[in-house]
Amino acid sequence: MRKTIFTNGGFYHIYNRGTDKRTIFLDEDDMGRFFQSMEEFNTLEPIGSIYEHSFLSNFPKKLGDRASKLRAGKTPPKKKLVNFICYCVNPNHYHFLLEQITEKGIEKFLHRLGTGYTMYFNNRYKRTGVLFQGKFKAVRVNSNEYLLHVSTYINLNDHVHQLGGRASKLVRASKLVNSRSSWEEYRRDGKGGICKKEIILSQFTNVKDYEEFARNSLTEILERRKEEKEITTLLLE
Repeated sequence: MRKTIFTNGGFYHIYNRGTDKRTIFLDEDDMGRFFQSMEEFNTLEPIGSIYEHSFLSNFPKKLGDRASKLRAGKTPPKKKLVNFICYCVNPNHYHFLLEQITEKGIEKFLHRLGTGYTMYFNNRYKRTGVLFQGKFKAVRVNSNEYLLHVSTYINLNDHVHQLGGRASKLVRASKLVNSRSSWEEYRRDGKGGICKKEIILSQFTNVKDYEEFARNSLTEILERRKEEKEITTLLLE
């Protein structure tokens, strides 16, 4: 049974990776499909196959008005299950910082996301079985200080793995140029993207101040990881 209890208005660090640490995004199409799922499955309304909503330029003409409205963004705003605060998607794992805004929203959303992407991946690559390593992991964010540091860890997660980690090797080995994170959303002025970034940015004078905080926090994270690695090595010798 899951120990973490999800409550509306609560913030949670959510993460999972491929089973046996395998790569789960083999090219840009896979990554694009996952991001599409992140948006389309985040709704209170029942949702059918994502195929019905994807690649709108290829919709048959008989769908006419509905397809046109979807392309033009004229559909009514949907009621969400969660708010994205930050995200990072790497070749073999992902991290989200989510705010639950509807009852059981996180569980419903992550179930849809994991099941839907696994079905897509298995169908595309002619495989069977699980794709993710068990149920998603969740840690409740219990303080504002922790919230800010988790935002840094996720926004700059590709940098966290720069020290020769498995994730950075997978980036080079796959067709992906880079991992994708919400860092660029945070650095952009104005709206756009999928994150409710004002929860973080409203605590800083401007975006530059947050960037400075994030980079300083990243330095601390990398130094701590290095120290932990050195301690582990000493214990094993």
